Amino acid sequence: MSQNYKQIETKLIHSGEPEPRIQGAVSMPVFQSANFVYGGEERYHDIKYIRLNNTPNHAVLHQKLAALENADAALVTSSGMAAITTALLTVLSSGDHVLVQDCLYGGTHDFVTKDFADFGITYDFIDRDDVDAWKNKLRPNTKAIYVESMTNPLLQVADLQSVVRFAKENDLISLIDNTFPSPYNFRPAEWGFDVSLHSCTKYLNGHSDIVAGAAIGRGELIEKITHKLNHLGGTLDPHACFLLHRGMKTLAVRMKHQNESTLKIAQFLESHPAVSAVNYPGLESHPRHQRARELFDGFSGMLSFEIKGGIEAAQRFMDRTTLPINAPSLGGVETLLTRPATTSHSGMSAEDRAELGITDSLIRVSVGIESTEELIEDFERAL
Repeated sequence: MSQNYKQIETKLIHSGEPEPRIQGAVSMPVFQSANFVYGGEERYHDIKYIRLNNTPNHAVLHQKLAALENADAALVTSSGMAAITTALLTVLSSGDHVLVQDCLYGGTHDFVTKDFADFGITYDFIDRDDVDAWKNKLRPNTKAIYVESMTNPLLQVADLQSVVRFAKENDLISLIDNTFPSPYNFRPAEWGFDVSLHSCTKYLNGHSDIVAGAAIGRGELIEKITHKLNHLGGTLDPHACFLLHRGMKTLAVRMKHQNESTLKIAQFLESHPAVSAVNYPGLESHPRHQRARELFDGFSGMLSFEIKGGIEAAQRFMDRTTLPINAPSLGGVETLLTRPATTSHSGMSAEDRAELGITDSLIRVSVGIESTEELIEDFERAL
């Protein structure tokens, strides 16, 4: 049973696995079957069917993900945005209001600012540090508060302990996107968050070959999100489940290297005369470094930085590197470079990006598992 496994490295390998192993198979087989023989289930949501996300491949992932964050339950979805949108539409209805951290992944920002109105949902953005101002934005119909554990792409760290405390004091549901740290570095349930959300496309899978998402948290909330997902249809295919299951098993060894490598690269960039700013919570110069030390076991494989010379210099740097790949997304074994203004946050207006500090020249780096020394040499040549 998963509760017998104490450390995340062991949970990644053994939690949720079928006992006994199916036909003796060490690796979980792919149950590529749309439907299953009716077993007398009395509730619609219990019928075995791919769209209901309850095949054996789904069940193993649900148990393993819950164990990783020491939460009650978990649910996989067809993408990170499927997890985010389904969770928000579960806890919010027409007429409700939500408090949302101001700096967010571009897809989440677009959903809040462009789609909420169609559902009759209102929102207010909140500053991650101005706790006193949160109270002023509360309304009688405020139902939830939504934040990111490390913001995309500026690597800001909100006062997460105050978020949980504020939610409990005001009877709000607390939701957090935990994609950047991954469960290896941060487990929101341990700090009192109700729901943790992930793009499993990123660190949990780690190999840039599937799109998937997850919601992890309190049992009754995950059940409600599951029922909503069953109607909306954001189901993960069993073969994608298999790939996610396989990828997750190496999360600890990947993340350990990526934590260490990214800190060294951030320190190198910070010391380089051509670099004007580096955003990485592992740096002592980061404005919330001490807070990050208290919250996280590691500082992730993500950083962003600015080069002196603006967009042209940023693009020349990206063109001159030889090891990283210029591509969106993150969290894989290969190092990726992107300018968020042209990819992850391109749906935001230039004015909105500028207000948040996301410049057109900002470079985001997802550090892979290549040699740290070779990456630094490559960056140095490009600079």
